[in-house]
Amino acid sequence: MSRTPTTYHQRIAQEKRALILTAATALFLELGYDRTSLARIAERSGVSRATLFKQFPSKAALFEAIVTESWSTADEEDAPQVGNIVDGLSVIGRHYAELLCRPQMTDLFRIVIAELPRFPELADAQFSQGKMPYFESIRRYLLAEHEAGTVRVEDVDLAATQFLGMISNYVFWPTLLVPGWKVSADRVAQVVDEAVRTIAARYAVTGPGESANN
Repeated sequence: MSRTPTTYHQRIAQEKRALILTAATALFLELGYDRTSLARIAERSGVSRATLFKQFPSKAALFEAIVTESWSTADEEDAPQVGNIVDGLSVIGRHYAELLCRPQMTDLFRIVIAELPRFPELADAQFSQGKMPYFESIRRYLLAEHEAGTVRVEDVDLAATQFLGMISNYVFWPTLLVPGWKVSADRVAQVVDEAVRTIAARYAVTGPGESANN
């Protein structure tokens, strides 16, 4: 039996899912989370209510999908390899900058900030299902480098926060808060490179028992 129909139906389902997520994000921004109904989202996305409810039985489930989509990262083969902190952090930094520069990431934060007083559960979902899983992946990488002896990091949570913060403070937060703020691709690359150099200078081991900043 041919697998073409299955592949076709999967592709159509993915396309409809993308339309639903795009429509939901736009409506949450325009009308607010509370005033946006699933029926209105179905109408905006051009899918039937049955199709929408099949994929997303509740508005909370739909928002969680927006979080997951916004924080989705590169494929496994692009994951940083342990053994060279500069190369590994360069991979992570480029991925993180690309993630922050996506319009849906800015939209997600704007929805959460706007709705926080009335719907704190949205912030909880964003933090527990988006931010923290991503942060944990960086933490695991730094811990692996520490165990491999390439860096000496006593507080991997702090080191991960330092690295990601150097990138997000320049690339993301001004874009979120300042209308029309743009950062060129060359400038983003420079910001990532400097963040990598700073962390490597602080934590990299250059000899037996010796860190780069000693």
